[in-house]
Amino acid sequence: MKFENYMILEFPSKSTNEAFARSAVACFASQMDPTLEELGDIRTAVSEAVTNAIIHGYGGDAARLVELRAELNERLLTVTVRDEGVGIADIELVMTPSYSTEEEHLGLGFAFMTSFMDDVQVFSAPQQGT
Repeated sequence: MKFENYMILEFPSKSTNEAFARSAVACFASQMDPTLEELGDIRTAVSEAVTNAIIHGYGGDAARLVELRAELNERLLTVTVRDEGVGIADIELVMTPSYSTEEEHLGLGFAFMTSFMDDVQVFSAPQQGT
């Protein structure tokens, strides 16, 4: 599919870059003239996806890179967050609300993403990334 516009960012897997990622996508999405509520939903979903890559994909290893891609075609915004970390063996299980591999996390990241976005797709393979 040919997109009207796109952006690709790559940044170290540092928690401080999560705010940068969500702001970059919100700025990119602003060309669609979204409402403030829609921008907030986009920011939240991107924040959760990037946080998952940093915490769960890479275990906070700041030497690894997270890839963020946003594509725009008419009124369709597609955002992809990619890591090459540990991967997910059971996608259905980890998408269950309140499930987390980390005791101190609530396990609501995917639940937020699916409630704020029209469609969420997760592709992953153990030891290959998500």
